[in-house]
Amino acid sequence: MSTTPRIAVILGTTRDSRFGDKPAHWIVERAKARGDWDVELVDLKDFDLPLFNEVASNAWLPTEDAKARKWQETIGSFDGFIFVTPEYNRSITGALKNALDQAYVEWNRKAFGIVSYGSVGGTRAAEHLRTIGIELQMASTRSAVHIGGGDFFSVHPLGGDPKPISAIEGSIGGSADAMLDELDWWTRATMAARG
Repeated sequence: MSTTPRIAVILGTTRDSRFGDKPAHWIVERAKARGDWDVELVDLKDFDLPLFNEVASNAWLPTEDAKARKWQETIGSFDGFIFVTPEYNRSITGALKNALDQAYVEWNRKAFGIVSYGSVGGTRAAEHLRTIGIELQMASTRSAVHIGGGDFFSVHPLGGDPKPISAIEGSIGGSADAMLDELDWWTRATMAARG
């Protein structure tokens, strides 16, 4: 078993016009810069997951759908996660909720952090995601990255002339560093406990 944590940055939106790839690539680079993790971007768009339609969660019965099994194998290969999610109607995206539901045992006893965005920083989506994580037997970091308000509109196309995410690092960089440090601690702790 490797002692180097494998961290997946999960891009939690699949819309063609999505903004999420920008903060996802930004946090991937920031996580890789630590130098002590293997970091990979996992884009939900690449998996073409069906809507959950199994008899039960894979905690109870094997999954029949081949695409869902591929998703489970992918998720199972990681030790920790960073979810990048917008806030849709006070929650996470339907695509991300479906992806979470398509696995169960693969999420168990692993840690996660959050990068959320929207007019109020995606805070309600982040809180909902933490509640889902509890049910999946996951450990959430306390710190998260919230891109909201003027920062959000300065980097999102809705604001007119968007800047790169790096332009708001003064506002969100400290939160990112805190979240990554906490994720490192929780990921190593859960890896040791699972081992």
